[in-house]
Amino acid sequence: MIEYWHNPRCSKSRQGLALLEERGAEVQVRRYLEDAPSLEELRSTHAALGVSAIAMMRTGEARFKELGLSKSDPDAVLLAAMAENPVLIERPLAIKGDRAVIGRPPEDLLSLLD
Repeated sequence: MIEYWHNPRCSKSRQGLALLEERGAEVQVRRYLEDAPSLEELRSTHAALGVSAIAMMRTGEARFKELGLSKSDPDAVLLAAMAENPVLIERPLAIKGDRAVIGRPPEDLLSLLD
């Protein structure tokens, strides 16, 4: 089962979901803007991604600047900001077991199918 953090208004998110479904993947969709992940969920996803917290953020969002965030902020600060402001979480994001992938490009999501 793949947990898919989805924003249906985002074309990349829609493309990624369609790609997984076309391949027959069992997908549990989570509209993360309405059902925001907790700080603990973000921490475990961060670990599963194996990237810096800034790499899982939408730094171009107005909210990023409004909060006075910086690309050099510590991971803990950035993860807390995402927990309070899920619009800052890069999308789409898919999690399967102890692995996670950001679907940019959407084809990157296919690595969870092996």
